[in-house]
Amino acid sequence: MATAGITSDMGRDQFMQLLVTQMRNQNPLQPIGDSEFIAQLAQFSSLEGIEKLNANFSDLLALQQLTQGANLVGRTVLFDQLDDAALGKGVVSAVAMSNGKLRVVVDGSLVPLDRVQGIVK
Repeated sequence: MATAGITSDMGRDQFMQLLVTQMRNQNPLQPIGDSEFIAQLAQFSSLEGIEKLNANFSDLLALQQLTQGANLVGRTVLFDQLDDAALGKGVVSAVAMSNGKLRVVVDGSLVPLDRVQGIVK
C-alpha cells in the first residue's frame, strides 16, 4: 500500500510540473486552447479522485481484517509456527494491529492472521 501512495504522489507532482512547464514554454502566438487545458485539469481531478478512492478502500480492507480477527476471539485456532513445522494450537484472546498487519493474540503470543490455518470446534 505504501508503494501505491508513493506512485500516486509522484504522479501528481509530475503532472503539475509538466503542466507548469507547458504553460511557461507555450508559444505566445498559439497559446494552449481552452479545451486542451480543461482536459488536463479533468485528468488531474480524476487522479485526485482515484487517490481518495484508494485511501477509502484501504480503510475498508483494514476494517474487514479487524472484523475477521474479532470473530476469532475466544475460539481455538491452529496456526503455522515459524520455528517448527508442526501447527500450533491455542485460544485467541485479543486482536491487535501491528505495522499495518492484523495479528491475533494466541496464548500471549502475536500470530499474524495469515498464519491461522483453521478453527477447532
